[in-house]
Amino acid sequence: MGYARKVGWVTAGLVIGAGACYCIYRLTRGRKQNKEKMAEGGPGDVDDAGDCMGARYNDWSDDDDDSNESKSIVWYPPWARIGTEAGTRARARARARATRARRAVQKRASPNSDDTILSPQELQKVLCLVEMSEKPYILEAALIALGNNAAYAFNRDIIRDLGGLPIVAKILNTRDPIVKEKALIVLNNLSVNTENQRRLKIYMNQVCDDTVTSRLNSSVQLAGLRLLTNMTVTNEYQHMLANSISDFVRLFSAGNEETKLQVLKLLLNLAENPAMARDLFRAQVPSSLGSLFNKKENKEIILKLLIIFENIIDNFKWDENELTQNQFGDGSLFVFLKEFQVCADKVLGIESHHDFLVKVKVGKFMAKLTEHMFPKGQE
Repeated sequence: MGYARKVGWVTAGLVIGAGACYCIYRLTRGRKQNKEKMAEGGPGDVDDAGDCMGARYNDWSDDDDDSNESKSIVWYPPWARIGTEAGTRARARARARATRARRAVQKRASPNSDDTILSPQELQKVLCLVEMSEKPYILEAALIALGNNAAYAFNRDIIRDLGGLPIVAKILNTRDPIVKEKALIVLNNLSVNTENQRRLKIYMNQVCDDTVTSRLNSSVQLAGLRLLTNMTVTNEYQHMLANSISDFVRLFSAGNEETKLQVLKLLLNLAENPAMARDLFRAQVPSSLGSLFNKKENKEIILKLLIIFENIIDNFKWDENELTQNQFGDGSLFVFLKEFQVCADKVLGIESHHDFLVKVKVGKFMAKLTEHMFPKGQE
């Protein structure tokens, strides 16, 4: 009786073990086939990072250690049994195939690849991948490759002639913040070209809306600000941002130091254009803007802000606007500058902790402000 029971338990164990091995084999086989589909640009059934849809796979490491190889899925044939010489060789061949496939993807898409400059034919393939793929990690890798190549002047024309501008701009509609950031970076590199700027202007309103509504201090917001800064280097398209100046000032007041500096670069471009002076004066500014002069703020931020104020005052046509006080509402930048004396007194005070250069700059600015806004006939 005991012998029969032992035989029964052994038989059951073998059946269960065989069933588990078969399930593992089917699972690994399905994942391998799915990975091959995605490597060929086709839609996979599951993501490489696991069975959960939408998971991200971003492993572009070149390390050959076992820990990194275990991150990618390696399919072992059913005869590659552990503990046998033939099985050891079969498993080694399977790992080698997986490593070669991984390196092939790295060479084509990794931003750290030595061969990052693509030919027109290769750029066309990458653009097709961006246009057809819906996988976030594939889009991210392809956009990185495009962004690296768009940094070269000779590739900007090629990407435009291949129809790349609307393909990349379409990605701005995605909800994935990482993919959207990479698309903005590509457009930013492409916007250095004059002809590309002319064609990208139709997307400025969308980029502007996405920038001001994105999460404060996020990478998407900073990438959008950089693109808008490049698009406003010349005066040709600056008028398209006239209705968003108040939003940019709000970002400046609420953002961190990096966001503040990027907004200042954008506002500095606008302030150098005489045609934008009235729109800048009309912009609504939060009351917290004056608090920048109440504490020990970054000297660079204060100096650039004062340069912007000076440019606006210099470029505004005062002789043609006699009734300027009645043309701007409460809370506007014009009203803020008329009351700037309060901020100046705090900076110039004996107990102020501001840098000496900041005090000198504020003193010169107040002299210019008094000359234009408080002429002797109106005192």
